[in-house]
Amino acid sequence: MEKLQYISQGFTIEDQELNIRKALDNGIKWIQVRWKNAPENGFIRLCEISKKLCADNQSVCIINDYVQIAKDIDADGVHLGLKDTSIEISRQILGKNKIIGGTANSISDVLQRMNESCDYIGLGPLRFTSTKEQLSPILGFEGYEKIIEELKSRSLEIPKIFAIGGVILKDIDLLQQIGIYGVAVSGQITNQPSIINEFKIAMQ
Repeated sequence: MEKLQYISQGFTIEDQELNIRKALDNGIKWIQVRWKNAPENGFIRLCEISKKLCADNQSVCIINDYVQIAKDIDADGVHLGLKDTSIEISRQILGKNKIIGGTANSISDVLQRMNESCDYIGLGPLRFTSTKEQLSPILGFEGYEKIIEELKSRSLEIPKIFAIGGVILKDIDLLQQIGIYGVAVSGQITNQPSIINEFKIAMQ
């Protein structure tokens, strides 16, 4: 599983598509299509475009929230918030071979996600981010450390956890030391797509 995920950004379909193209041109191999408050037809169209662009670049394309759209366009999977469709129902809809990621904000969320057998956990936010409305409590590096230590103290295998929420390049070293598997990045890659290669090098 790739360790770097780009969460798409943009207020219009044109902005979204341009940002996704730039990320792919700069070597991203995993895109999560996320466009909050989008018109439904516009979002479906963006997902169709993104799926084709990702396929042309041998990149993974997952859809934020919308399980049925992911199924309809044969995306590679979905990312689900805690209040979205359950992992179990999503698995029934998408089948066993698709990627299903789930959001978490606390140790209890992480344990829930592990019990639900999602493929990876998006744990955050690391710090304040303007890309998310109704932001969950900020974890900071200490929050990640506590959660990883709690899992170790229970002798549980550490799942594939992606740090999310305001993540930037200089966070990578510390996150890896803590035991975080990967990162999902939006703002820094949108603003500076050429930084993708530096992320990849830092995460080897």
